Amino acid sequence: MTSPAGLPPTGGGSGERQRLKLLAVTACPTGIAHTYMAAEKLSQAAERLGVDIKVETQGSIGAENVLTDNDVRTADGVIIAADKDVDLSRFAGKRVVTVGVAEGIHHPERLIEQVRTAPVHGGGGSGTSTSSSTNSGGSGGGKERSVGYKALMNGVSYMIPFVVVGGLLIAISLSLGGHTDPSGGLVIPKDSFWMDVNNIGVIGFQLMVPILSGYIAYAIGDRPALVPGMVGGWIANTGSLYDSEAGAGFIGAIVTGFLAGYLVLWIKKVEVPKFVRPIMPIIVIPIVATTALGLFFIYVIGKPISWVFEHLTDWLGGMTGTSAVLLGAILGLMIAFDMGGPVNKTAFLFGAGLIATGNQEVMGMCAAAIPVMPLGQGLATLIRKRLYTEQERETGLASLFMGLFGISEGAIPFAAARPAQVIPANMLGGAVAGALAGLAGVEDAVPHGGPIVAVLGAVSGVPMFFVAVVIGTVVTALTTVALVDVSERRRKGQPMVDGLAPQPELALAGVSAGAGVGVGAGSDGLGTGGGTATAHAPAQRTDSVPASAGSAADASPDTTADRSADASTDASAGTSDDDEVLSGYLTARTVKVRLDSGDKEASIREMAGLLAATGKVTDVEELVAAALRREEQGTTGLGEEIAIPHAKTDAVTAPVVGFARSAEGVEWGSLDGTKAKLVFMISVPEAAAGDEHLRILALLSRKLMDTGFRERLMTASDEAAVLDVLREIR
Repeated sequence: MTSPAGLPPTGGGSGERQRLKLLAVTACPTGIAHTYMAAEKLSQAAERLGVDIKVETQGSIGAENVLTDNDVRTADGVIIAADKDVDLSRFAGKRVVTVGVAEGIHHPERLIEQVRTAPVHGGGGSGTSTSSSTNSGGSGGGKERSVGYKALMNGVSYMIPFVVVGGLLIAISLSLGGHTDPSGGLVIPKDSFWMDVNNIGVIGFQLMVPILSGYIAYAIGDRPALVPGMVGGWIANTGSLYDSEAGAGFIGAIVTGFLAGYLVLWIKKVEVPKFVRPIMPIIVIPIVATTALGLFFIYVIGKPISWVFEHLTDWLGGMTGTSAVLLGAILGLMIAFDMGGPVNKTAFLFGAGLIATGNQEVMGMCAAAIPVMPLGQGLATLIRKRLYTEQERETGLASLFMGLFGISEGAIPFAAARPAQVIPANMLGGAVAGALAGLAGVEDAVPHGGPIVAVLGAVSGVPMFFVAVVIGTVVTALTTVALVDVSERRRKGQPMVDGLAPQPELALAGVSAGAGVGVGAGSDGLGTGGGTATAHAPAQRTDSVPASAGSAADASPDTTADRSADASTDASAGTSDDDEVLSGYLTARTVKVRLDSGDKEASIREMAGLLAATGKVTDVEELVAAALRREEQGTTGLGEEIAIPHAKTDAVTAPVVGFARSAEGVEWGSLDGTKAKLVFMISVPEAAAGDEHLRILALLSRKLMDTGFRERLMTASDEAAVLDVLREIR
């Protein structure tokens, strides 16, 4: 047998086969949850695929597990999973895949596979925004975020600490050192200790806008754009320079940031004498860009932008009653939709940017919606435990904890596993919480959400804030439970046991399937393509178990027994539970020790006849045709003497799996040149195609990588012995 093909290294080394060594960098704008979730998922996937990986995280506390020059020198490839600017200059000469951070969470195996054919980074750009190394690789690969999005998120990530520090210091100084003023509000005595604390907080707020502008510019034009971006942001925030009372605020900062970045890029393209080049980035470009941008903003665009910003602020400040409820509901929907994704970040930026203007109600609406998703999903696992496995309940406890600290990403594992049920429930709960906060006029002085901000004194209207959070959480939990329960009852091909479907094994997010098979041409995740095989199944069971942020995607299967899929059919076939494998889809009637056919098409036809013996096949010819159509997309010969032909067709009434063994082997077009001796055939109805056949593929693929398992299958003496070996599949 041949050993699985590895990815071609770009680093040095001897000619003998070596374990693949990869590097990765993960980063998101806030650097709280997505950064570390992506790092963990990549590490887990690499371990499953037998790949060495070191992941640098660029989180809110700075870079951790930093990649050294030696790491880069010996690496075979680099994965950048980031929604903010990452310096790529250190990876010159290496294969680089650049995608959004969500791809690192949801498709880590796919990214590891993509490194094999990723372009070599030439070092032409210093950041991901100017890199051309994006590679979608294979079918359905992830795309890199746009330059504009990444630049904006880069500015937001640097802005947030200033708003947090400024907002908390102001809130603390007012709550501890302020007294009620007859005209309304809190007043801090001048020349007092708490006034000094308040002034420090005000400075943090003042720096927020230039920092936002500066790091937007930096993400586009690199270091030469930092000064013009920051100065432009300061000008935007200083309305007196262009006869404006309030200034242009964060909207002006976004405009100056992009203008500065692209202005610097344009100046860089200007041809200058050789002796001038060394001083271009430190003298010429900053001075020219800063002067041009500053004058342009003061004399041309400052007043129009400030007019828009002032009217927006006045309009939001005047929102009461129905209009405030509507705005809160919209923001809550956006916050809950993708939990840290671009829609969520848009709403968050809107609320955070208005804090410095004195309008804290918009952030109050966002703050009430932020914890609802993780709290609601965690609560759902407690109030209807029978709908969840032990692993899900553990994930629910973690989600509750994250919700208390305003980390909405705690609900991502649930949304990834049951999107059709969880996302609508999250959005409904988020909309309710945001609307209630808007109706009550809740305010939040810092760009964060959850009970933690109320405990720290950053929220005004605390009682109604908690009312909004609690009601939104309950709505989310109850809606989730109802939708999941309905979904379970409607599942086809699965009997209900006490209102629940049986608990089959967990499927993997991606499982190595053999030599010479990559992300295939087929839509099911298996097909040719060279390299390490990966069967891309969703990170869920058929009953949608979410993999927790802190656990491997191939967690232990649920061991609760009494799997009785399609009991009536199996009873009529004369089989018992002891003869069932893969949740009853493979039985003694679908096992054949000797495959008589000598070519692929004849073998598929023989296997289809084997499946028909179960009574679950209504049209054998259509089943054969569907399987052959799948072969036309790309061979299902995985190498290592394995083939798994499969078909999604309504020619079967329920999922069914067969196994046959060929002593001589059948030519299946495997890339490693081996003939197929172990043949599994899978067929599922179209209605179950979205998850069942991928779950079965993933389970088989993982187990078939075990050399001992394959040898035991080859040497089993009869059908009963074969079934005993197949029961090892978990």
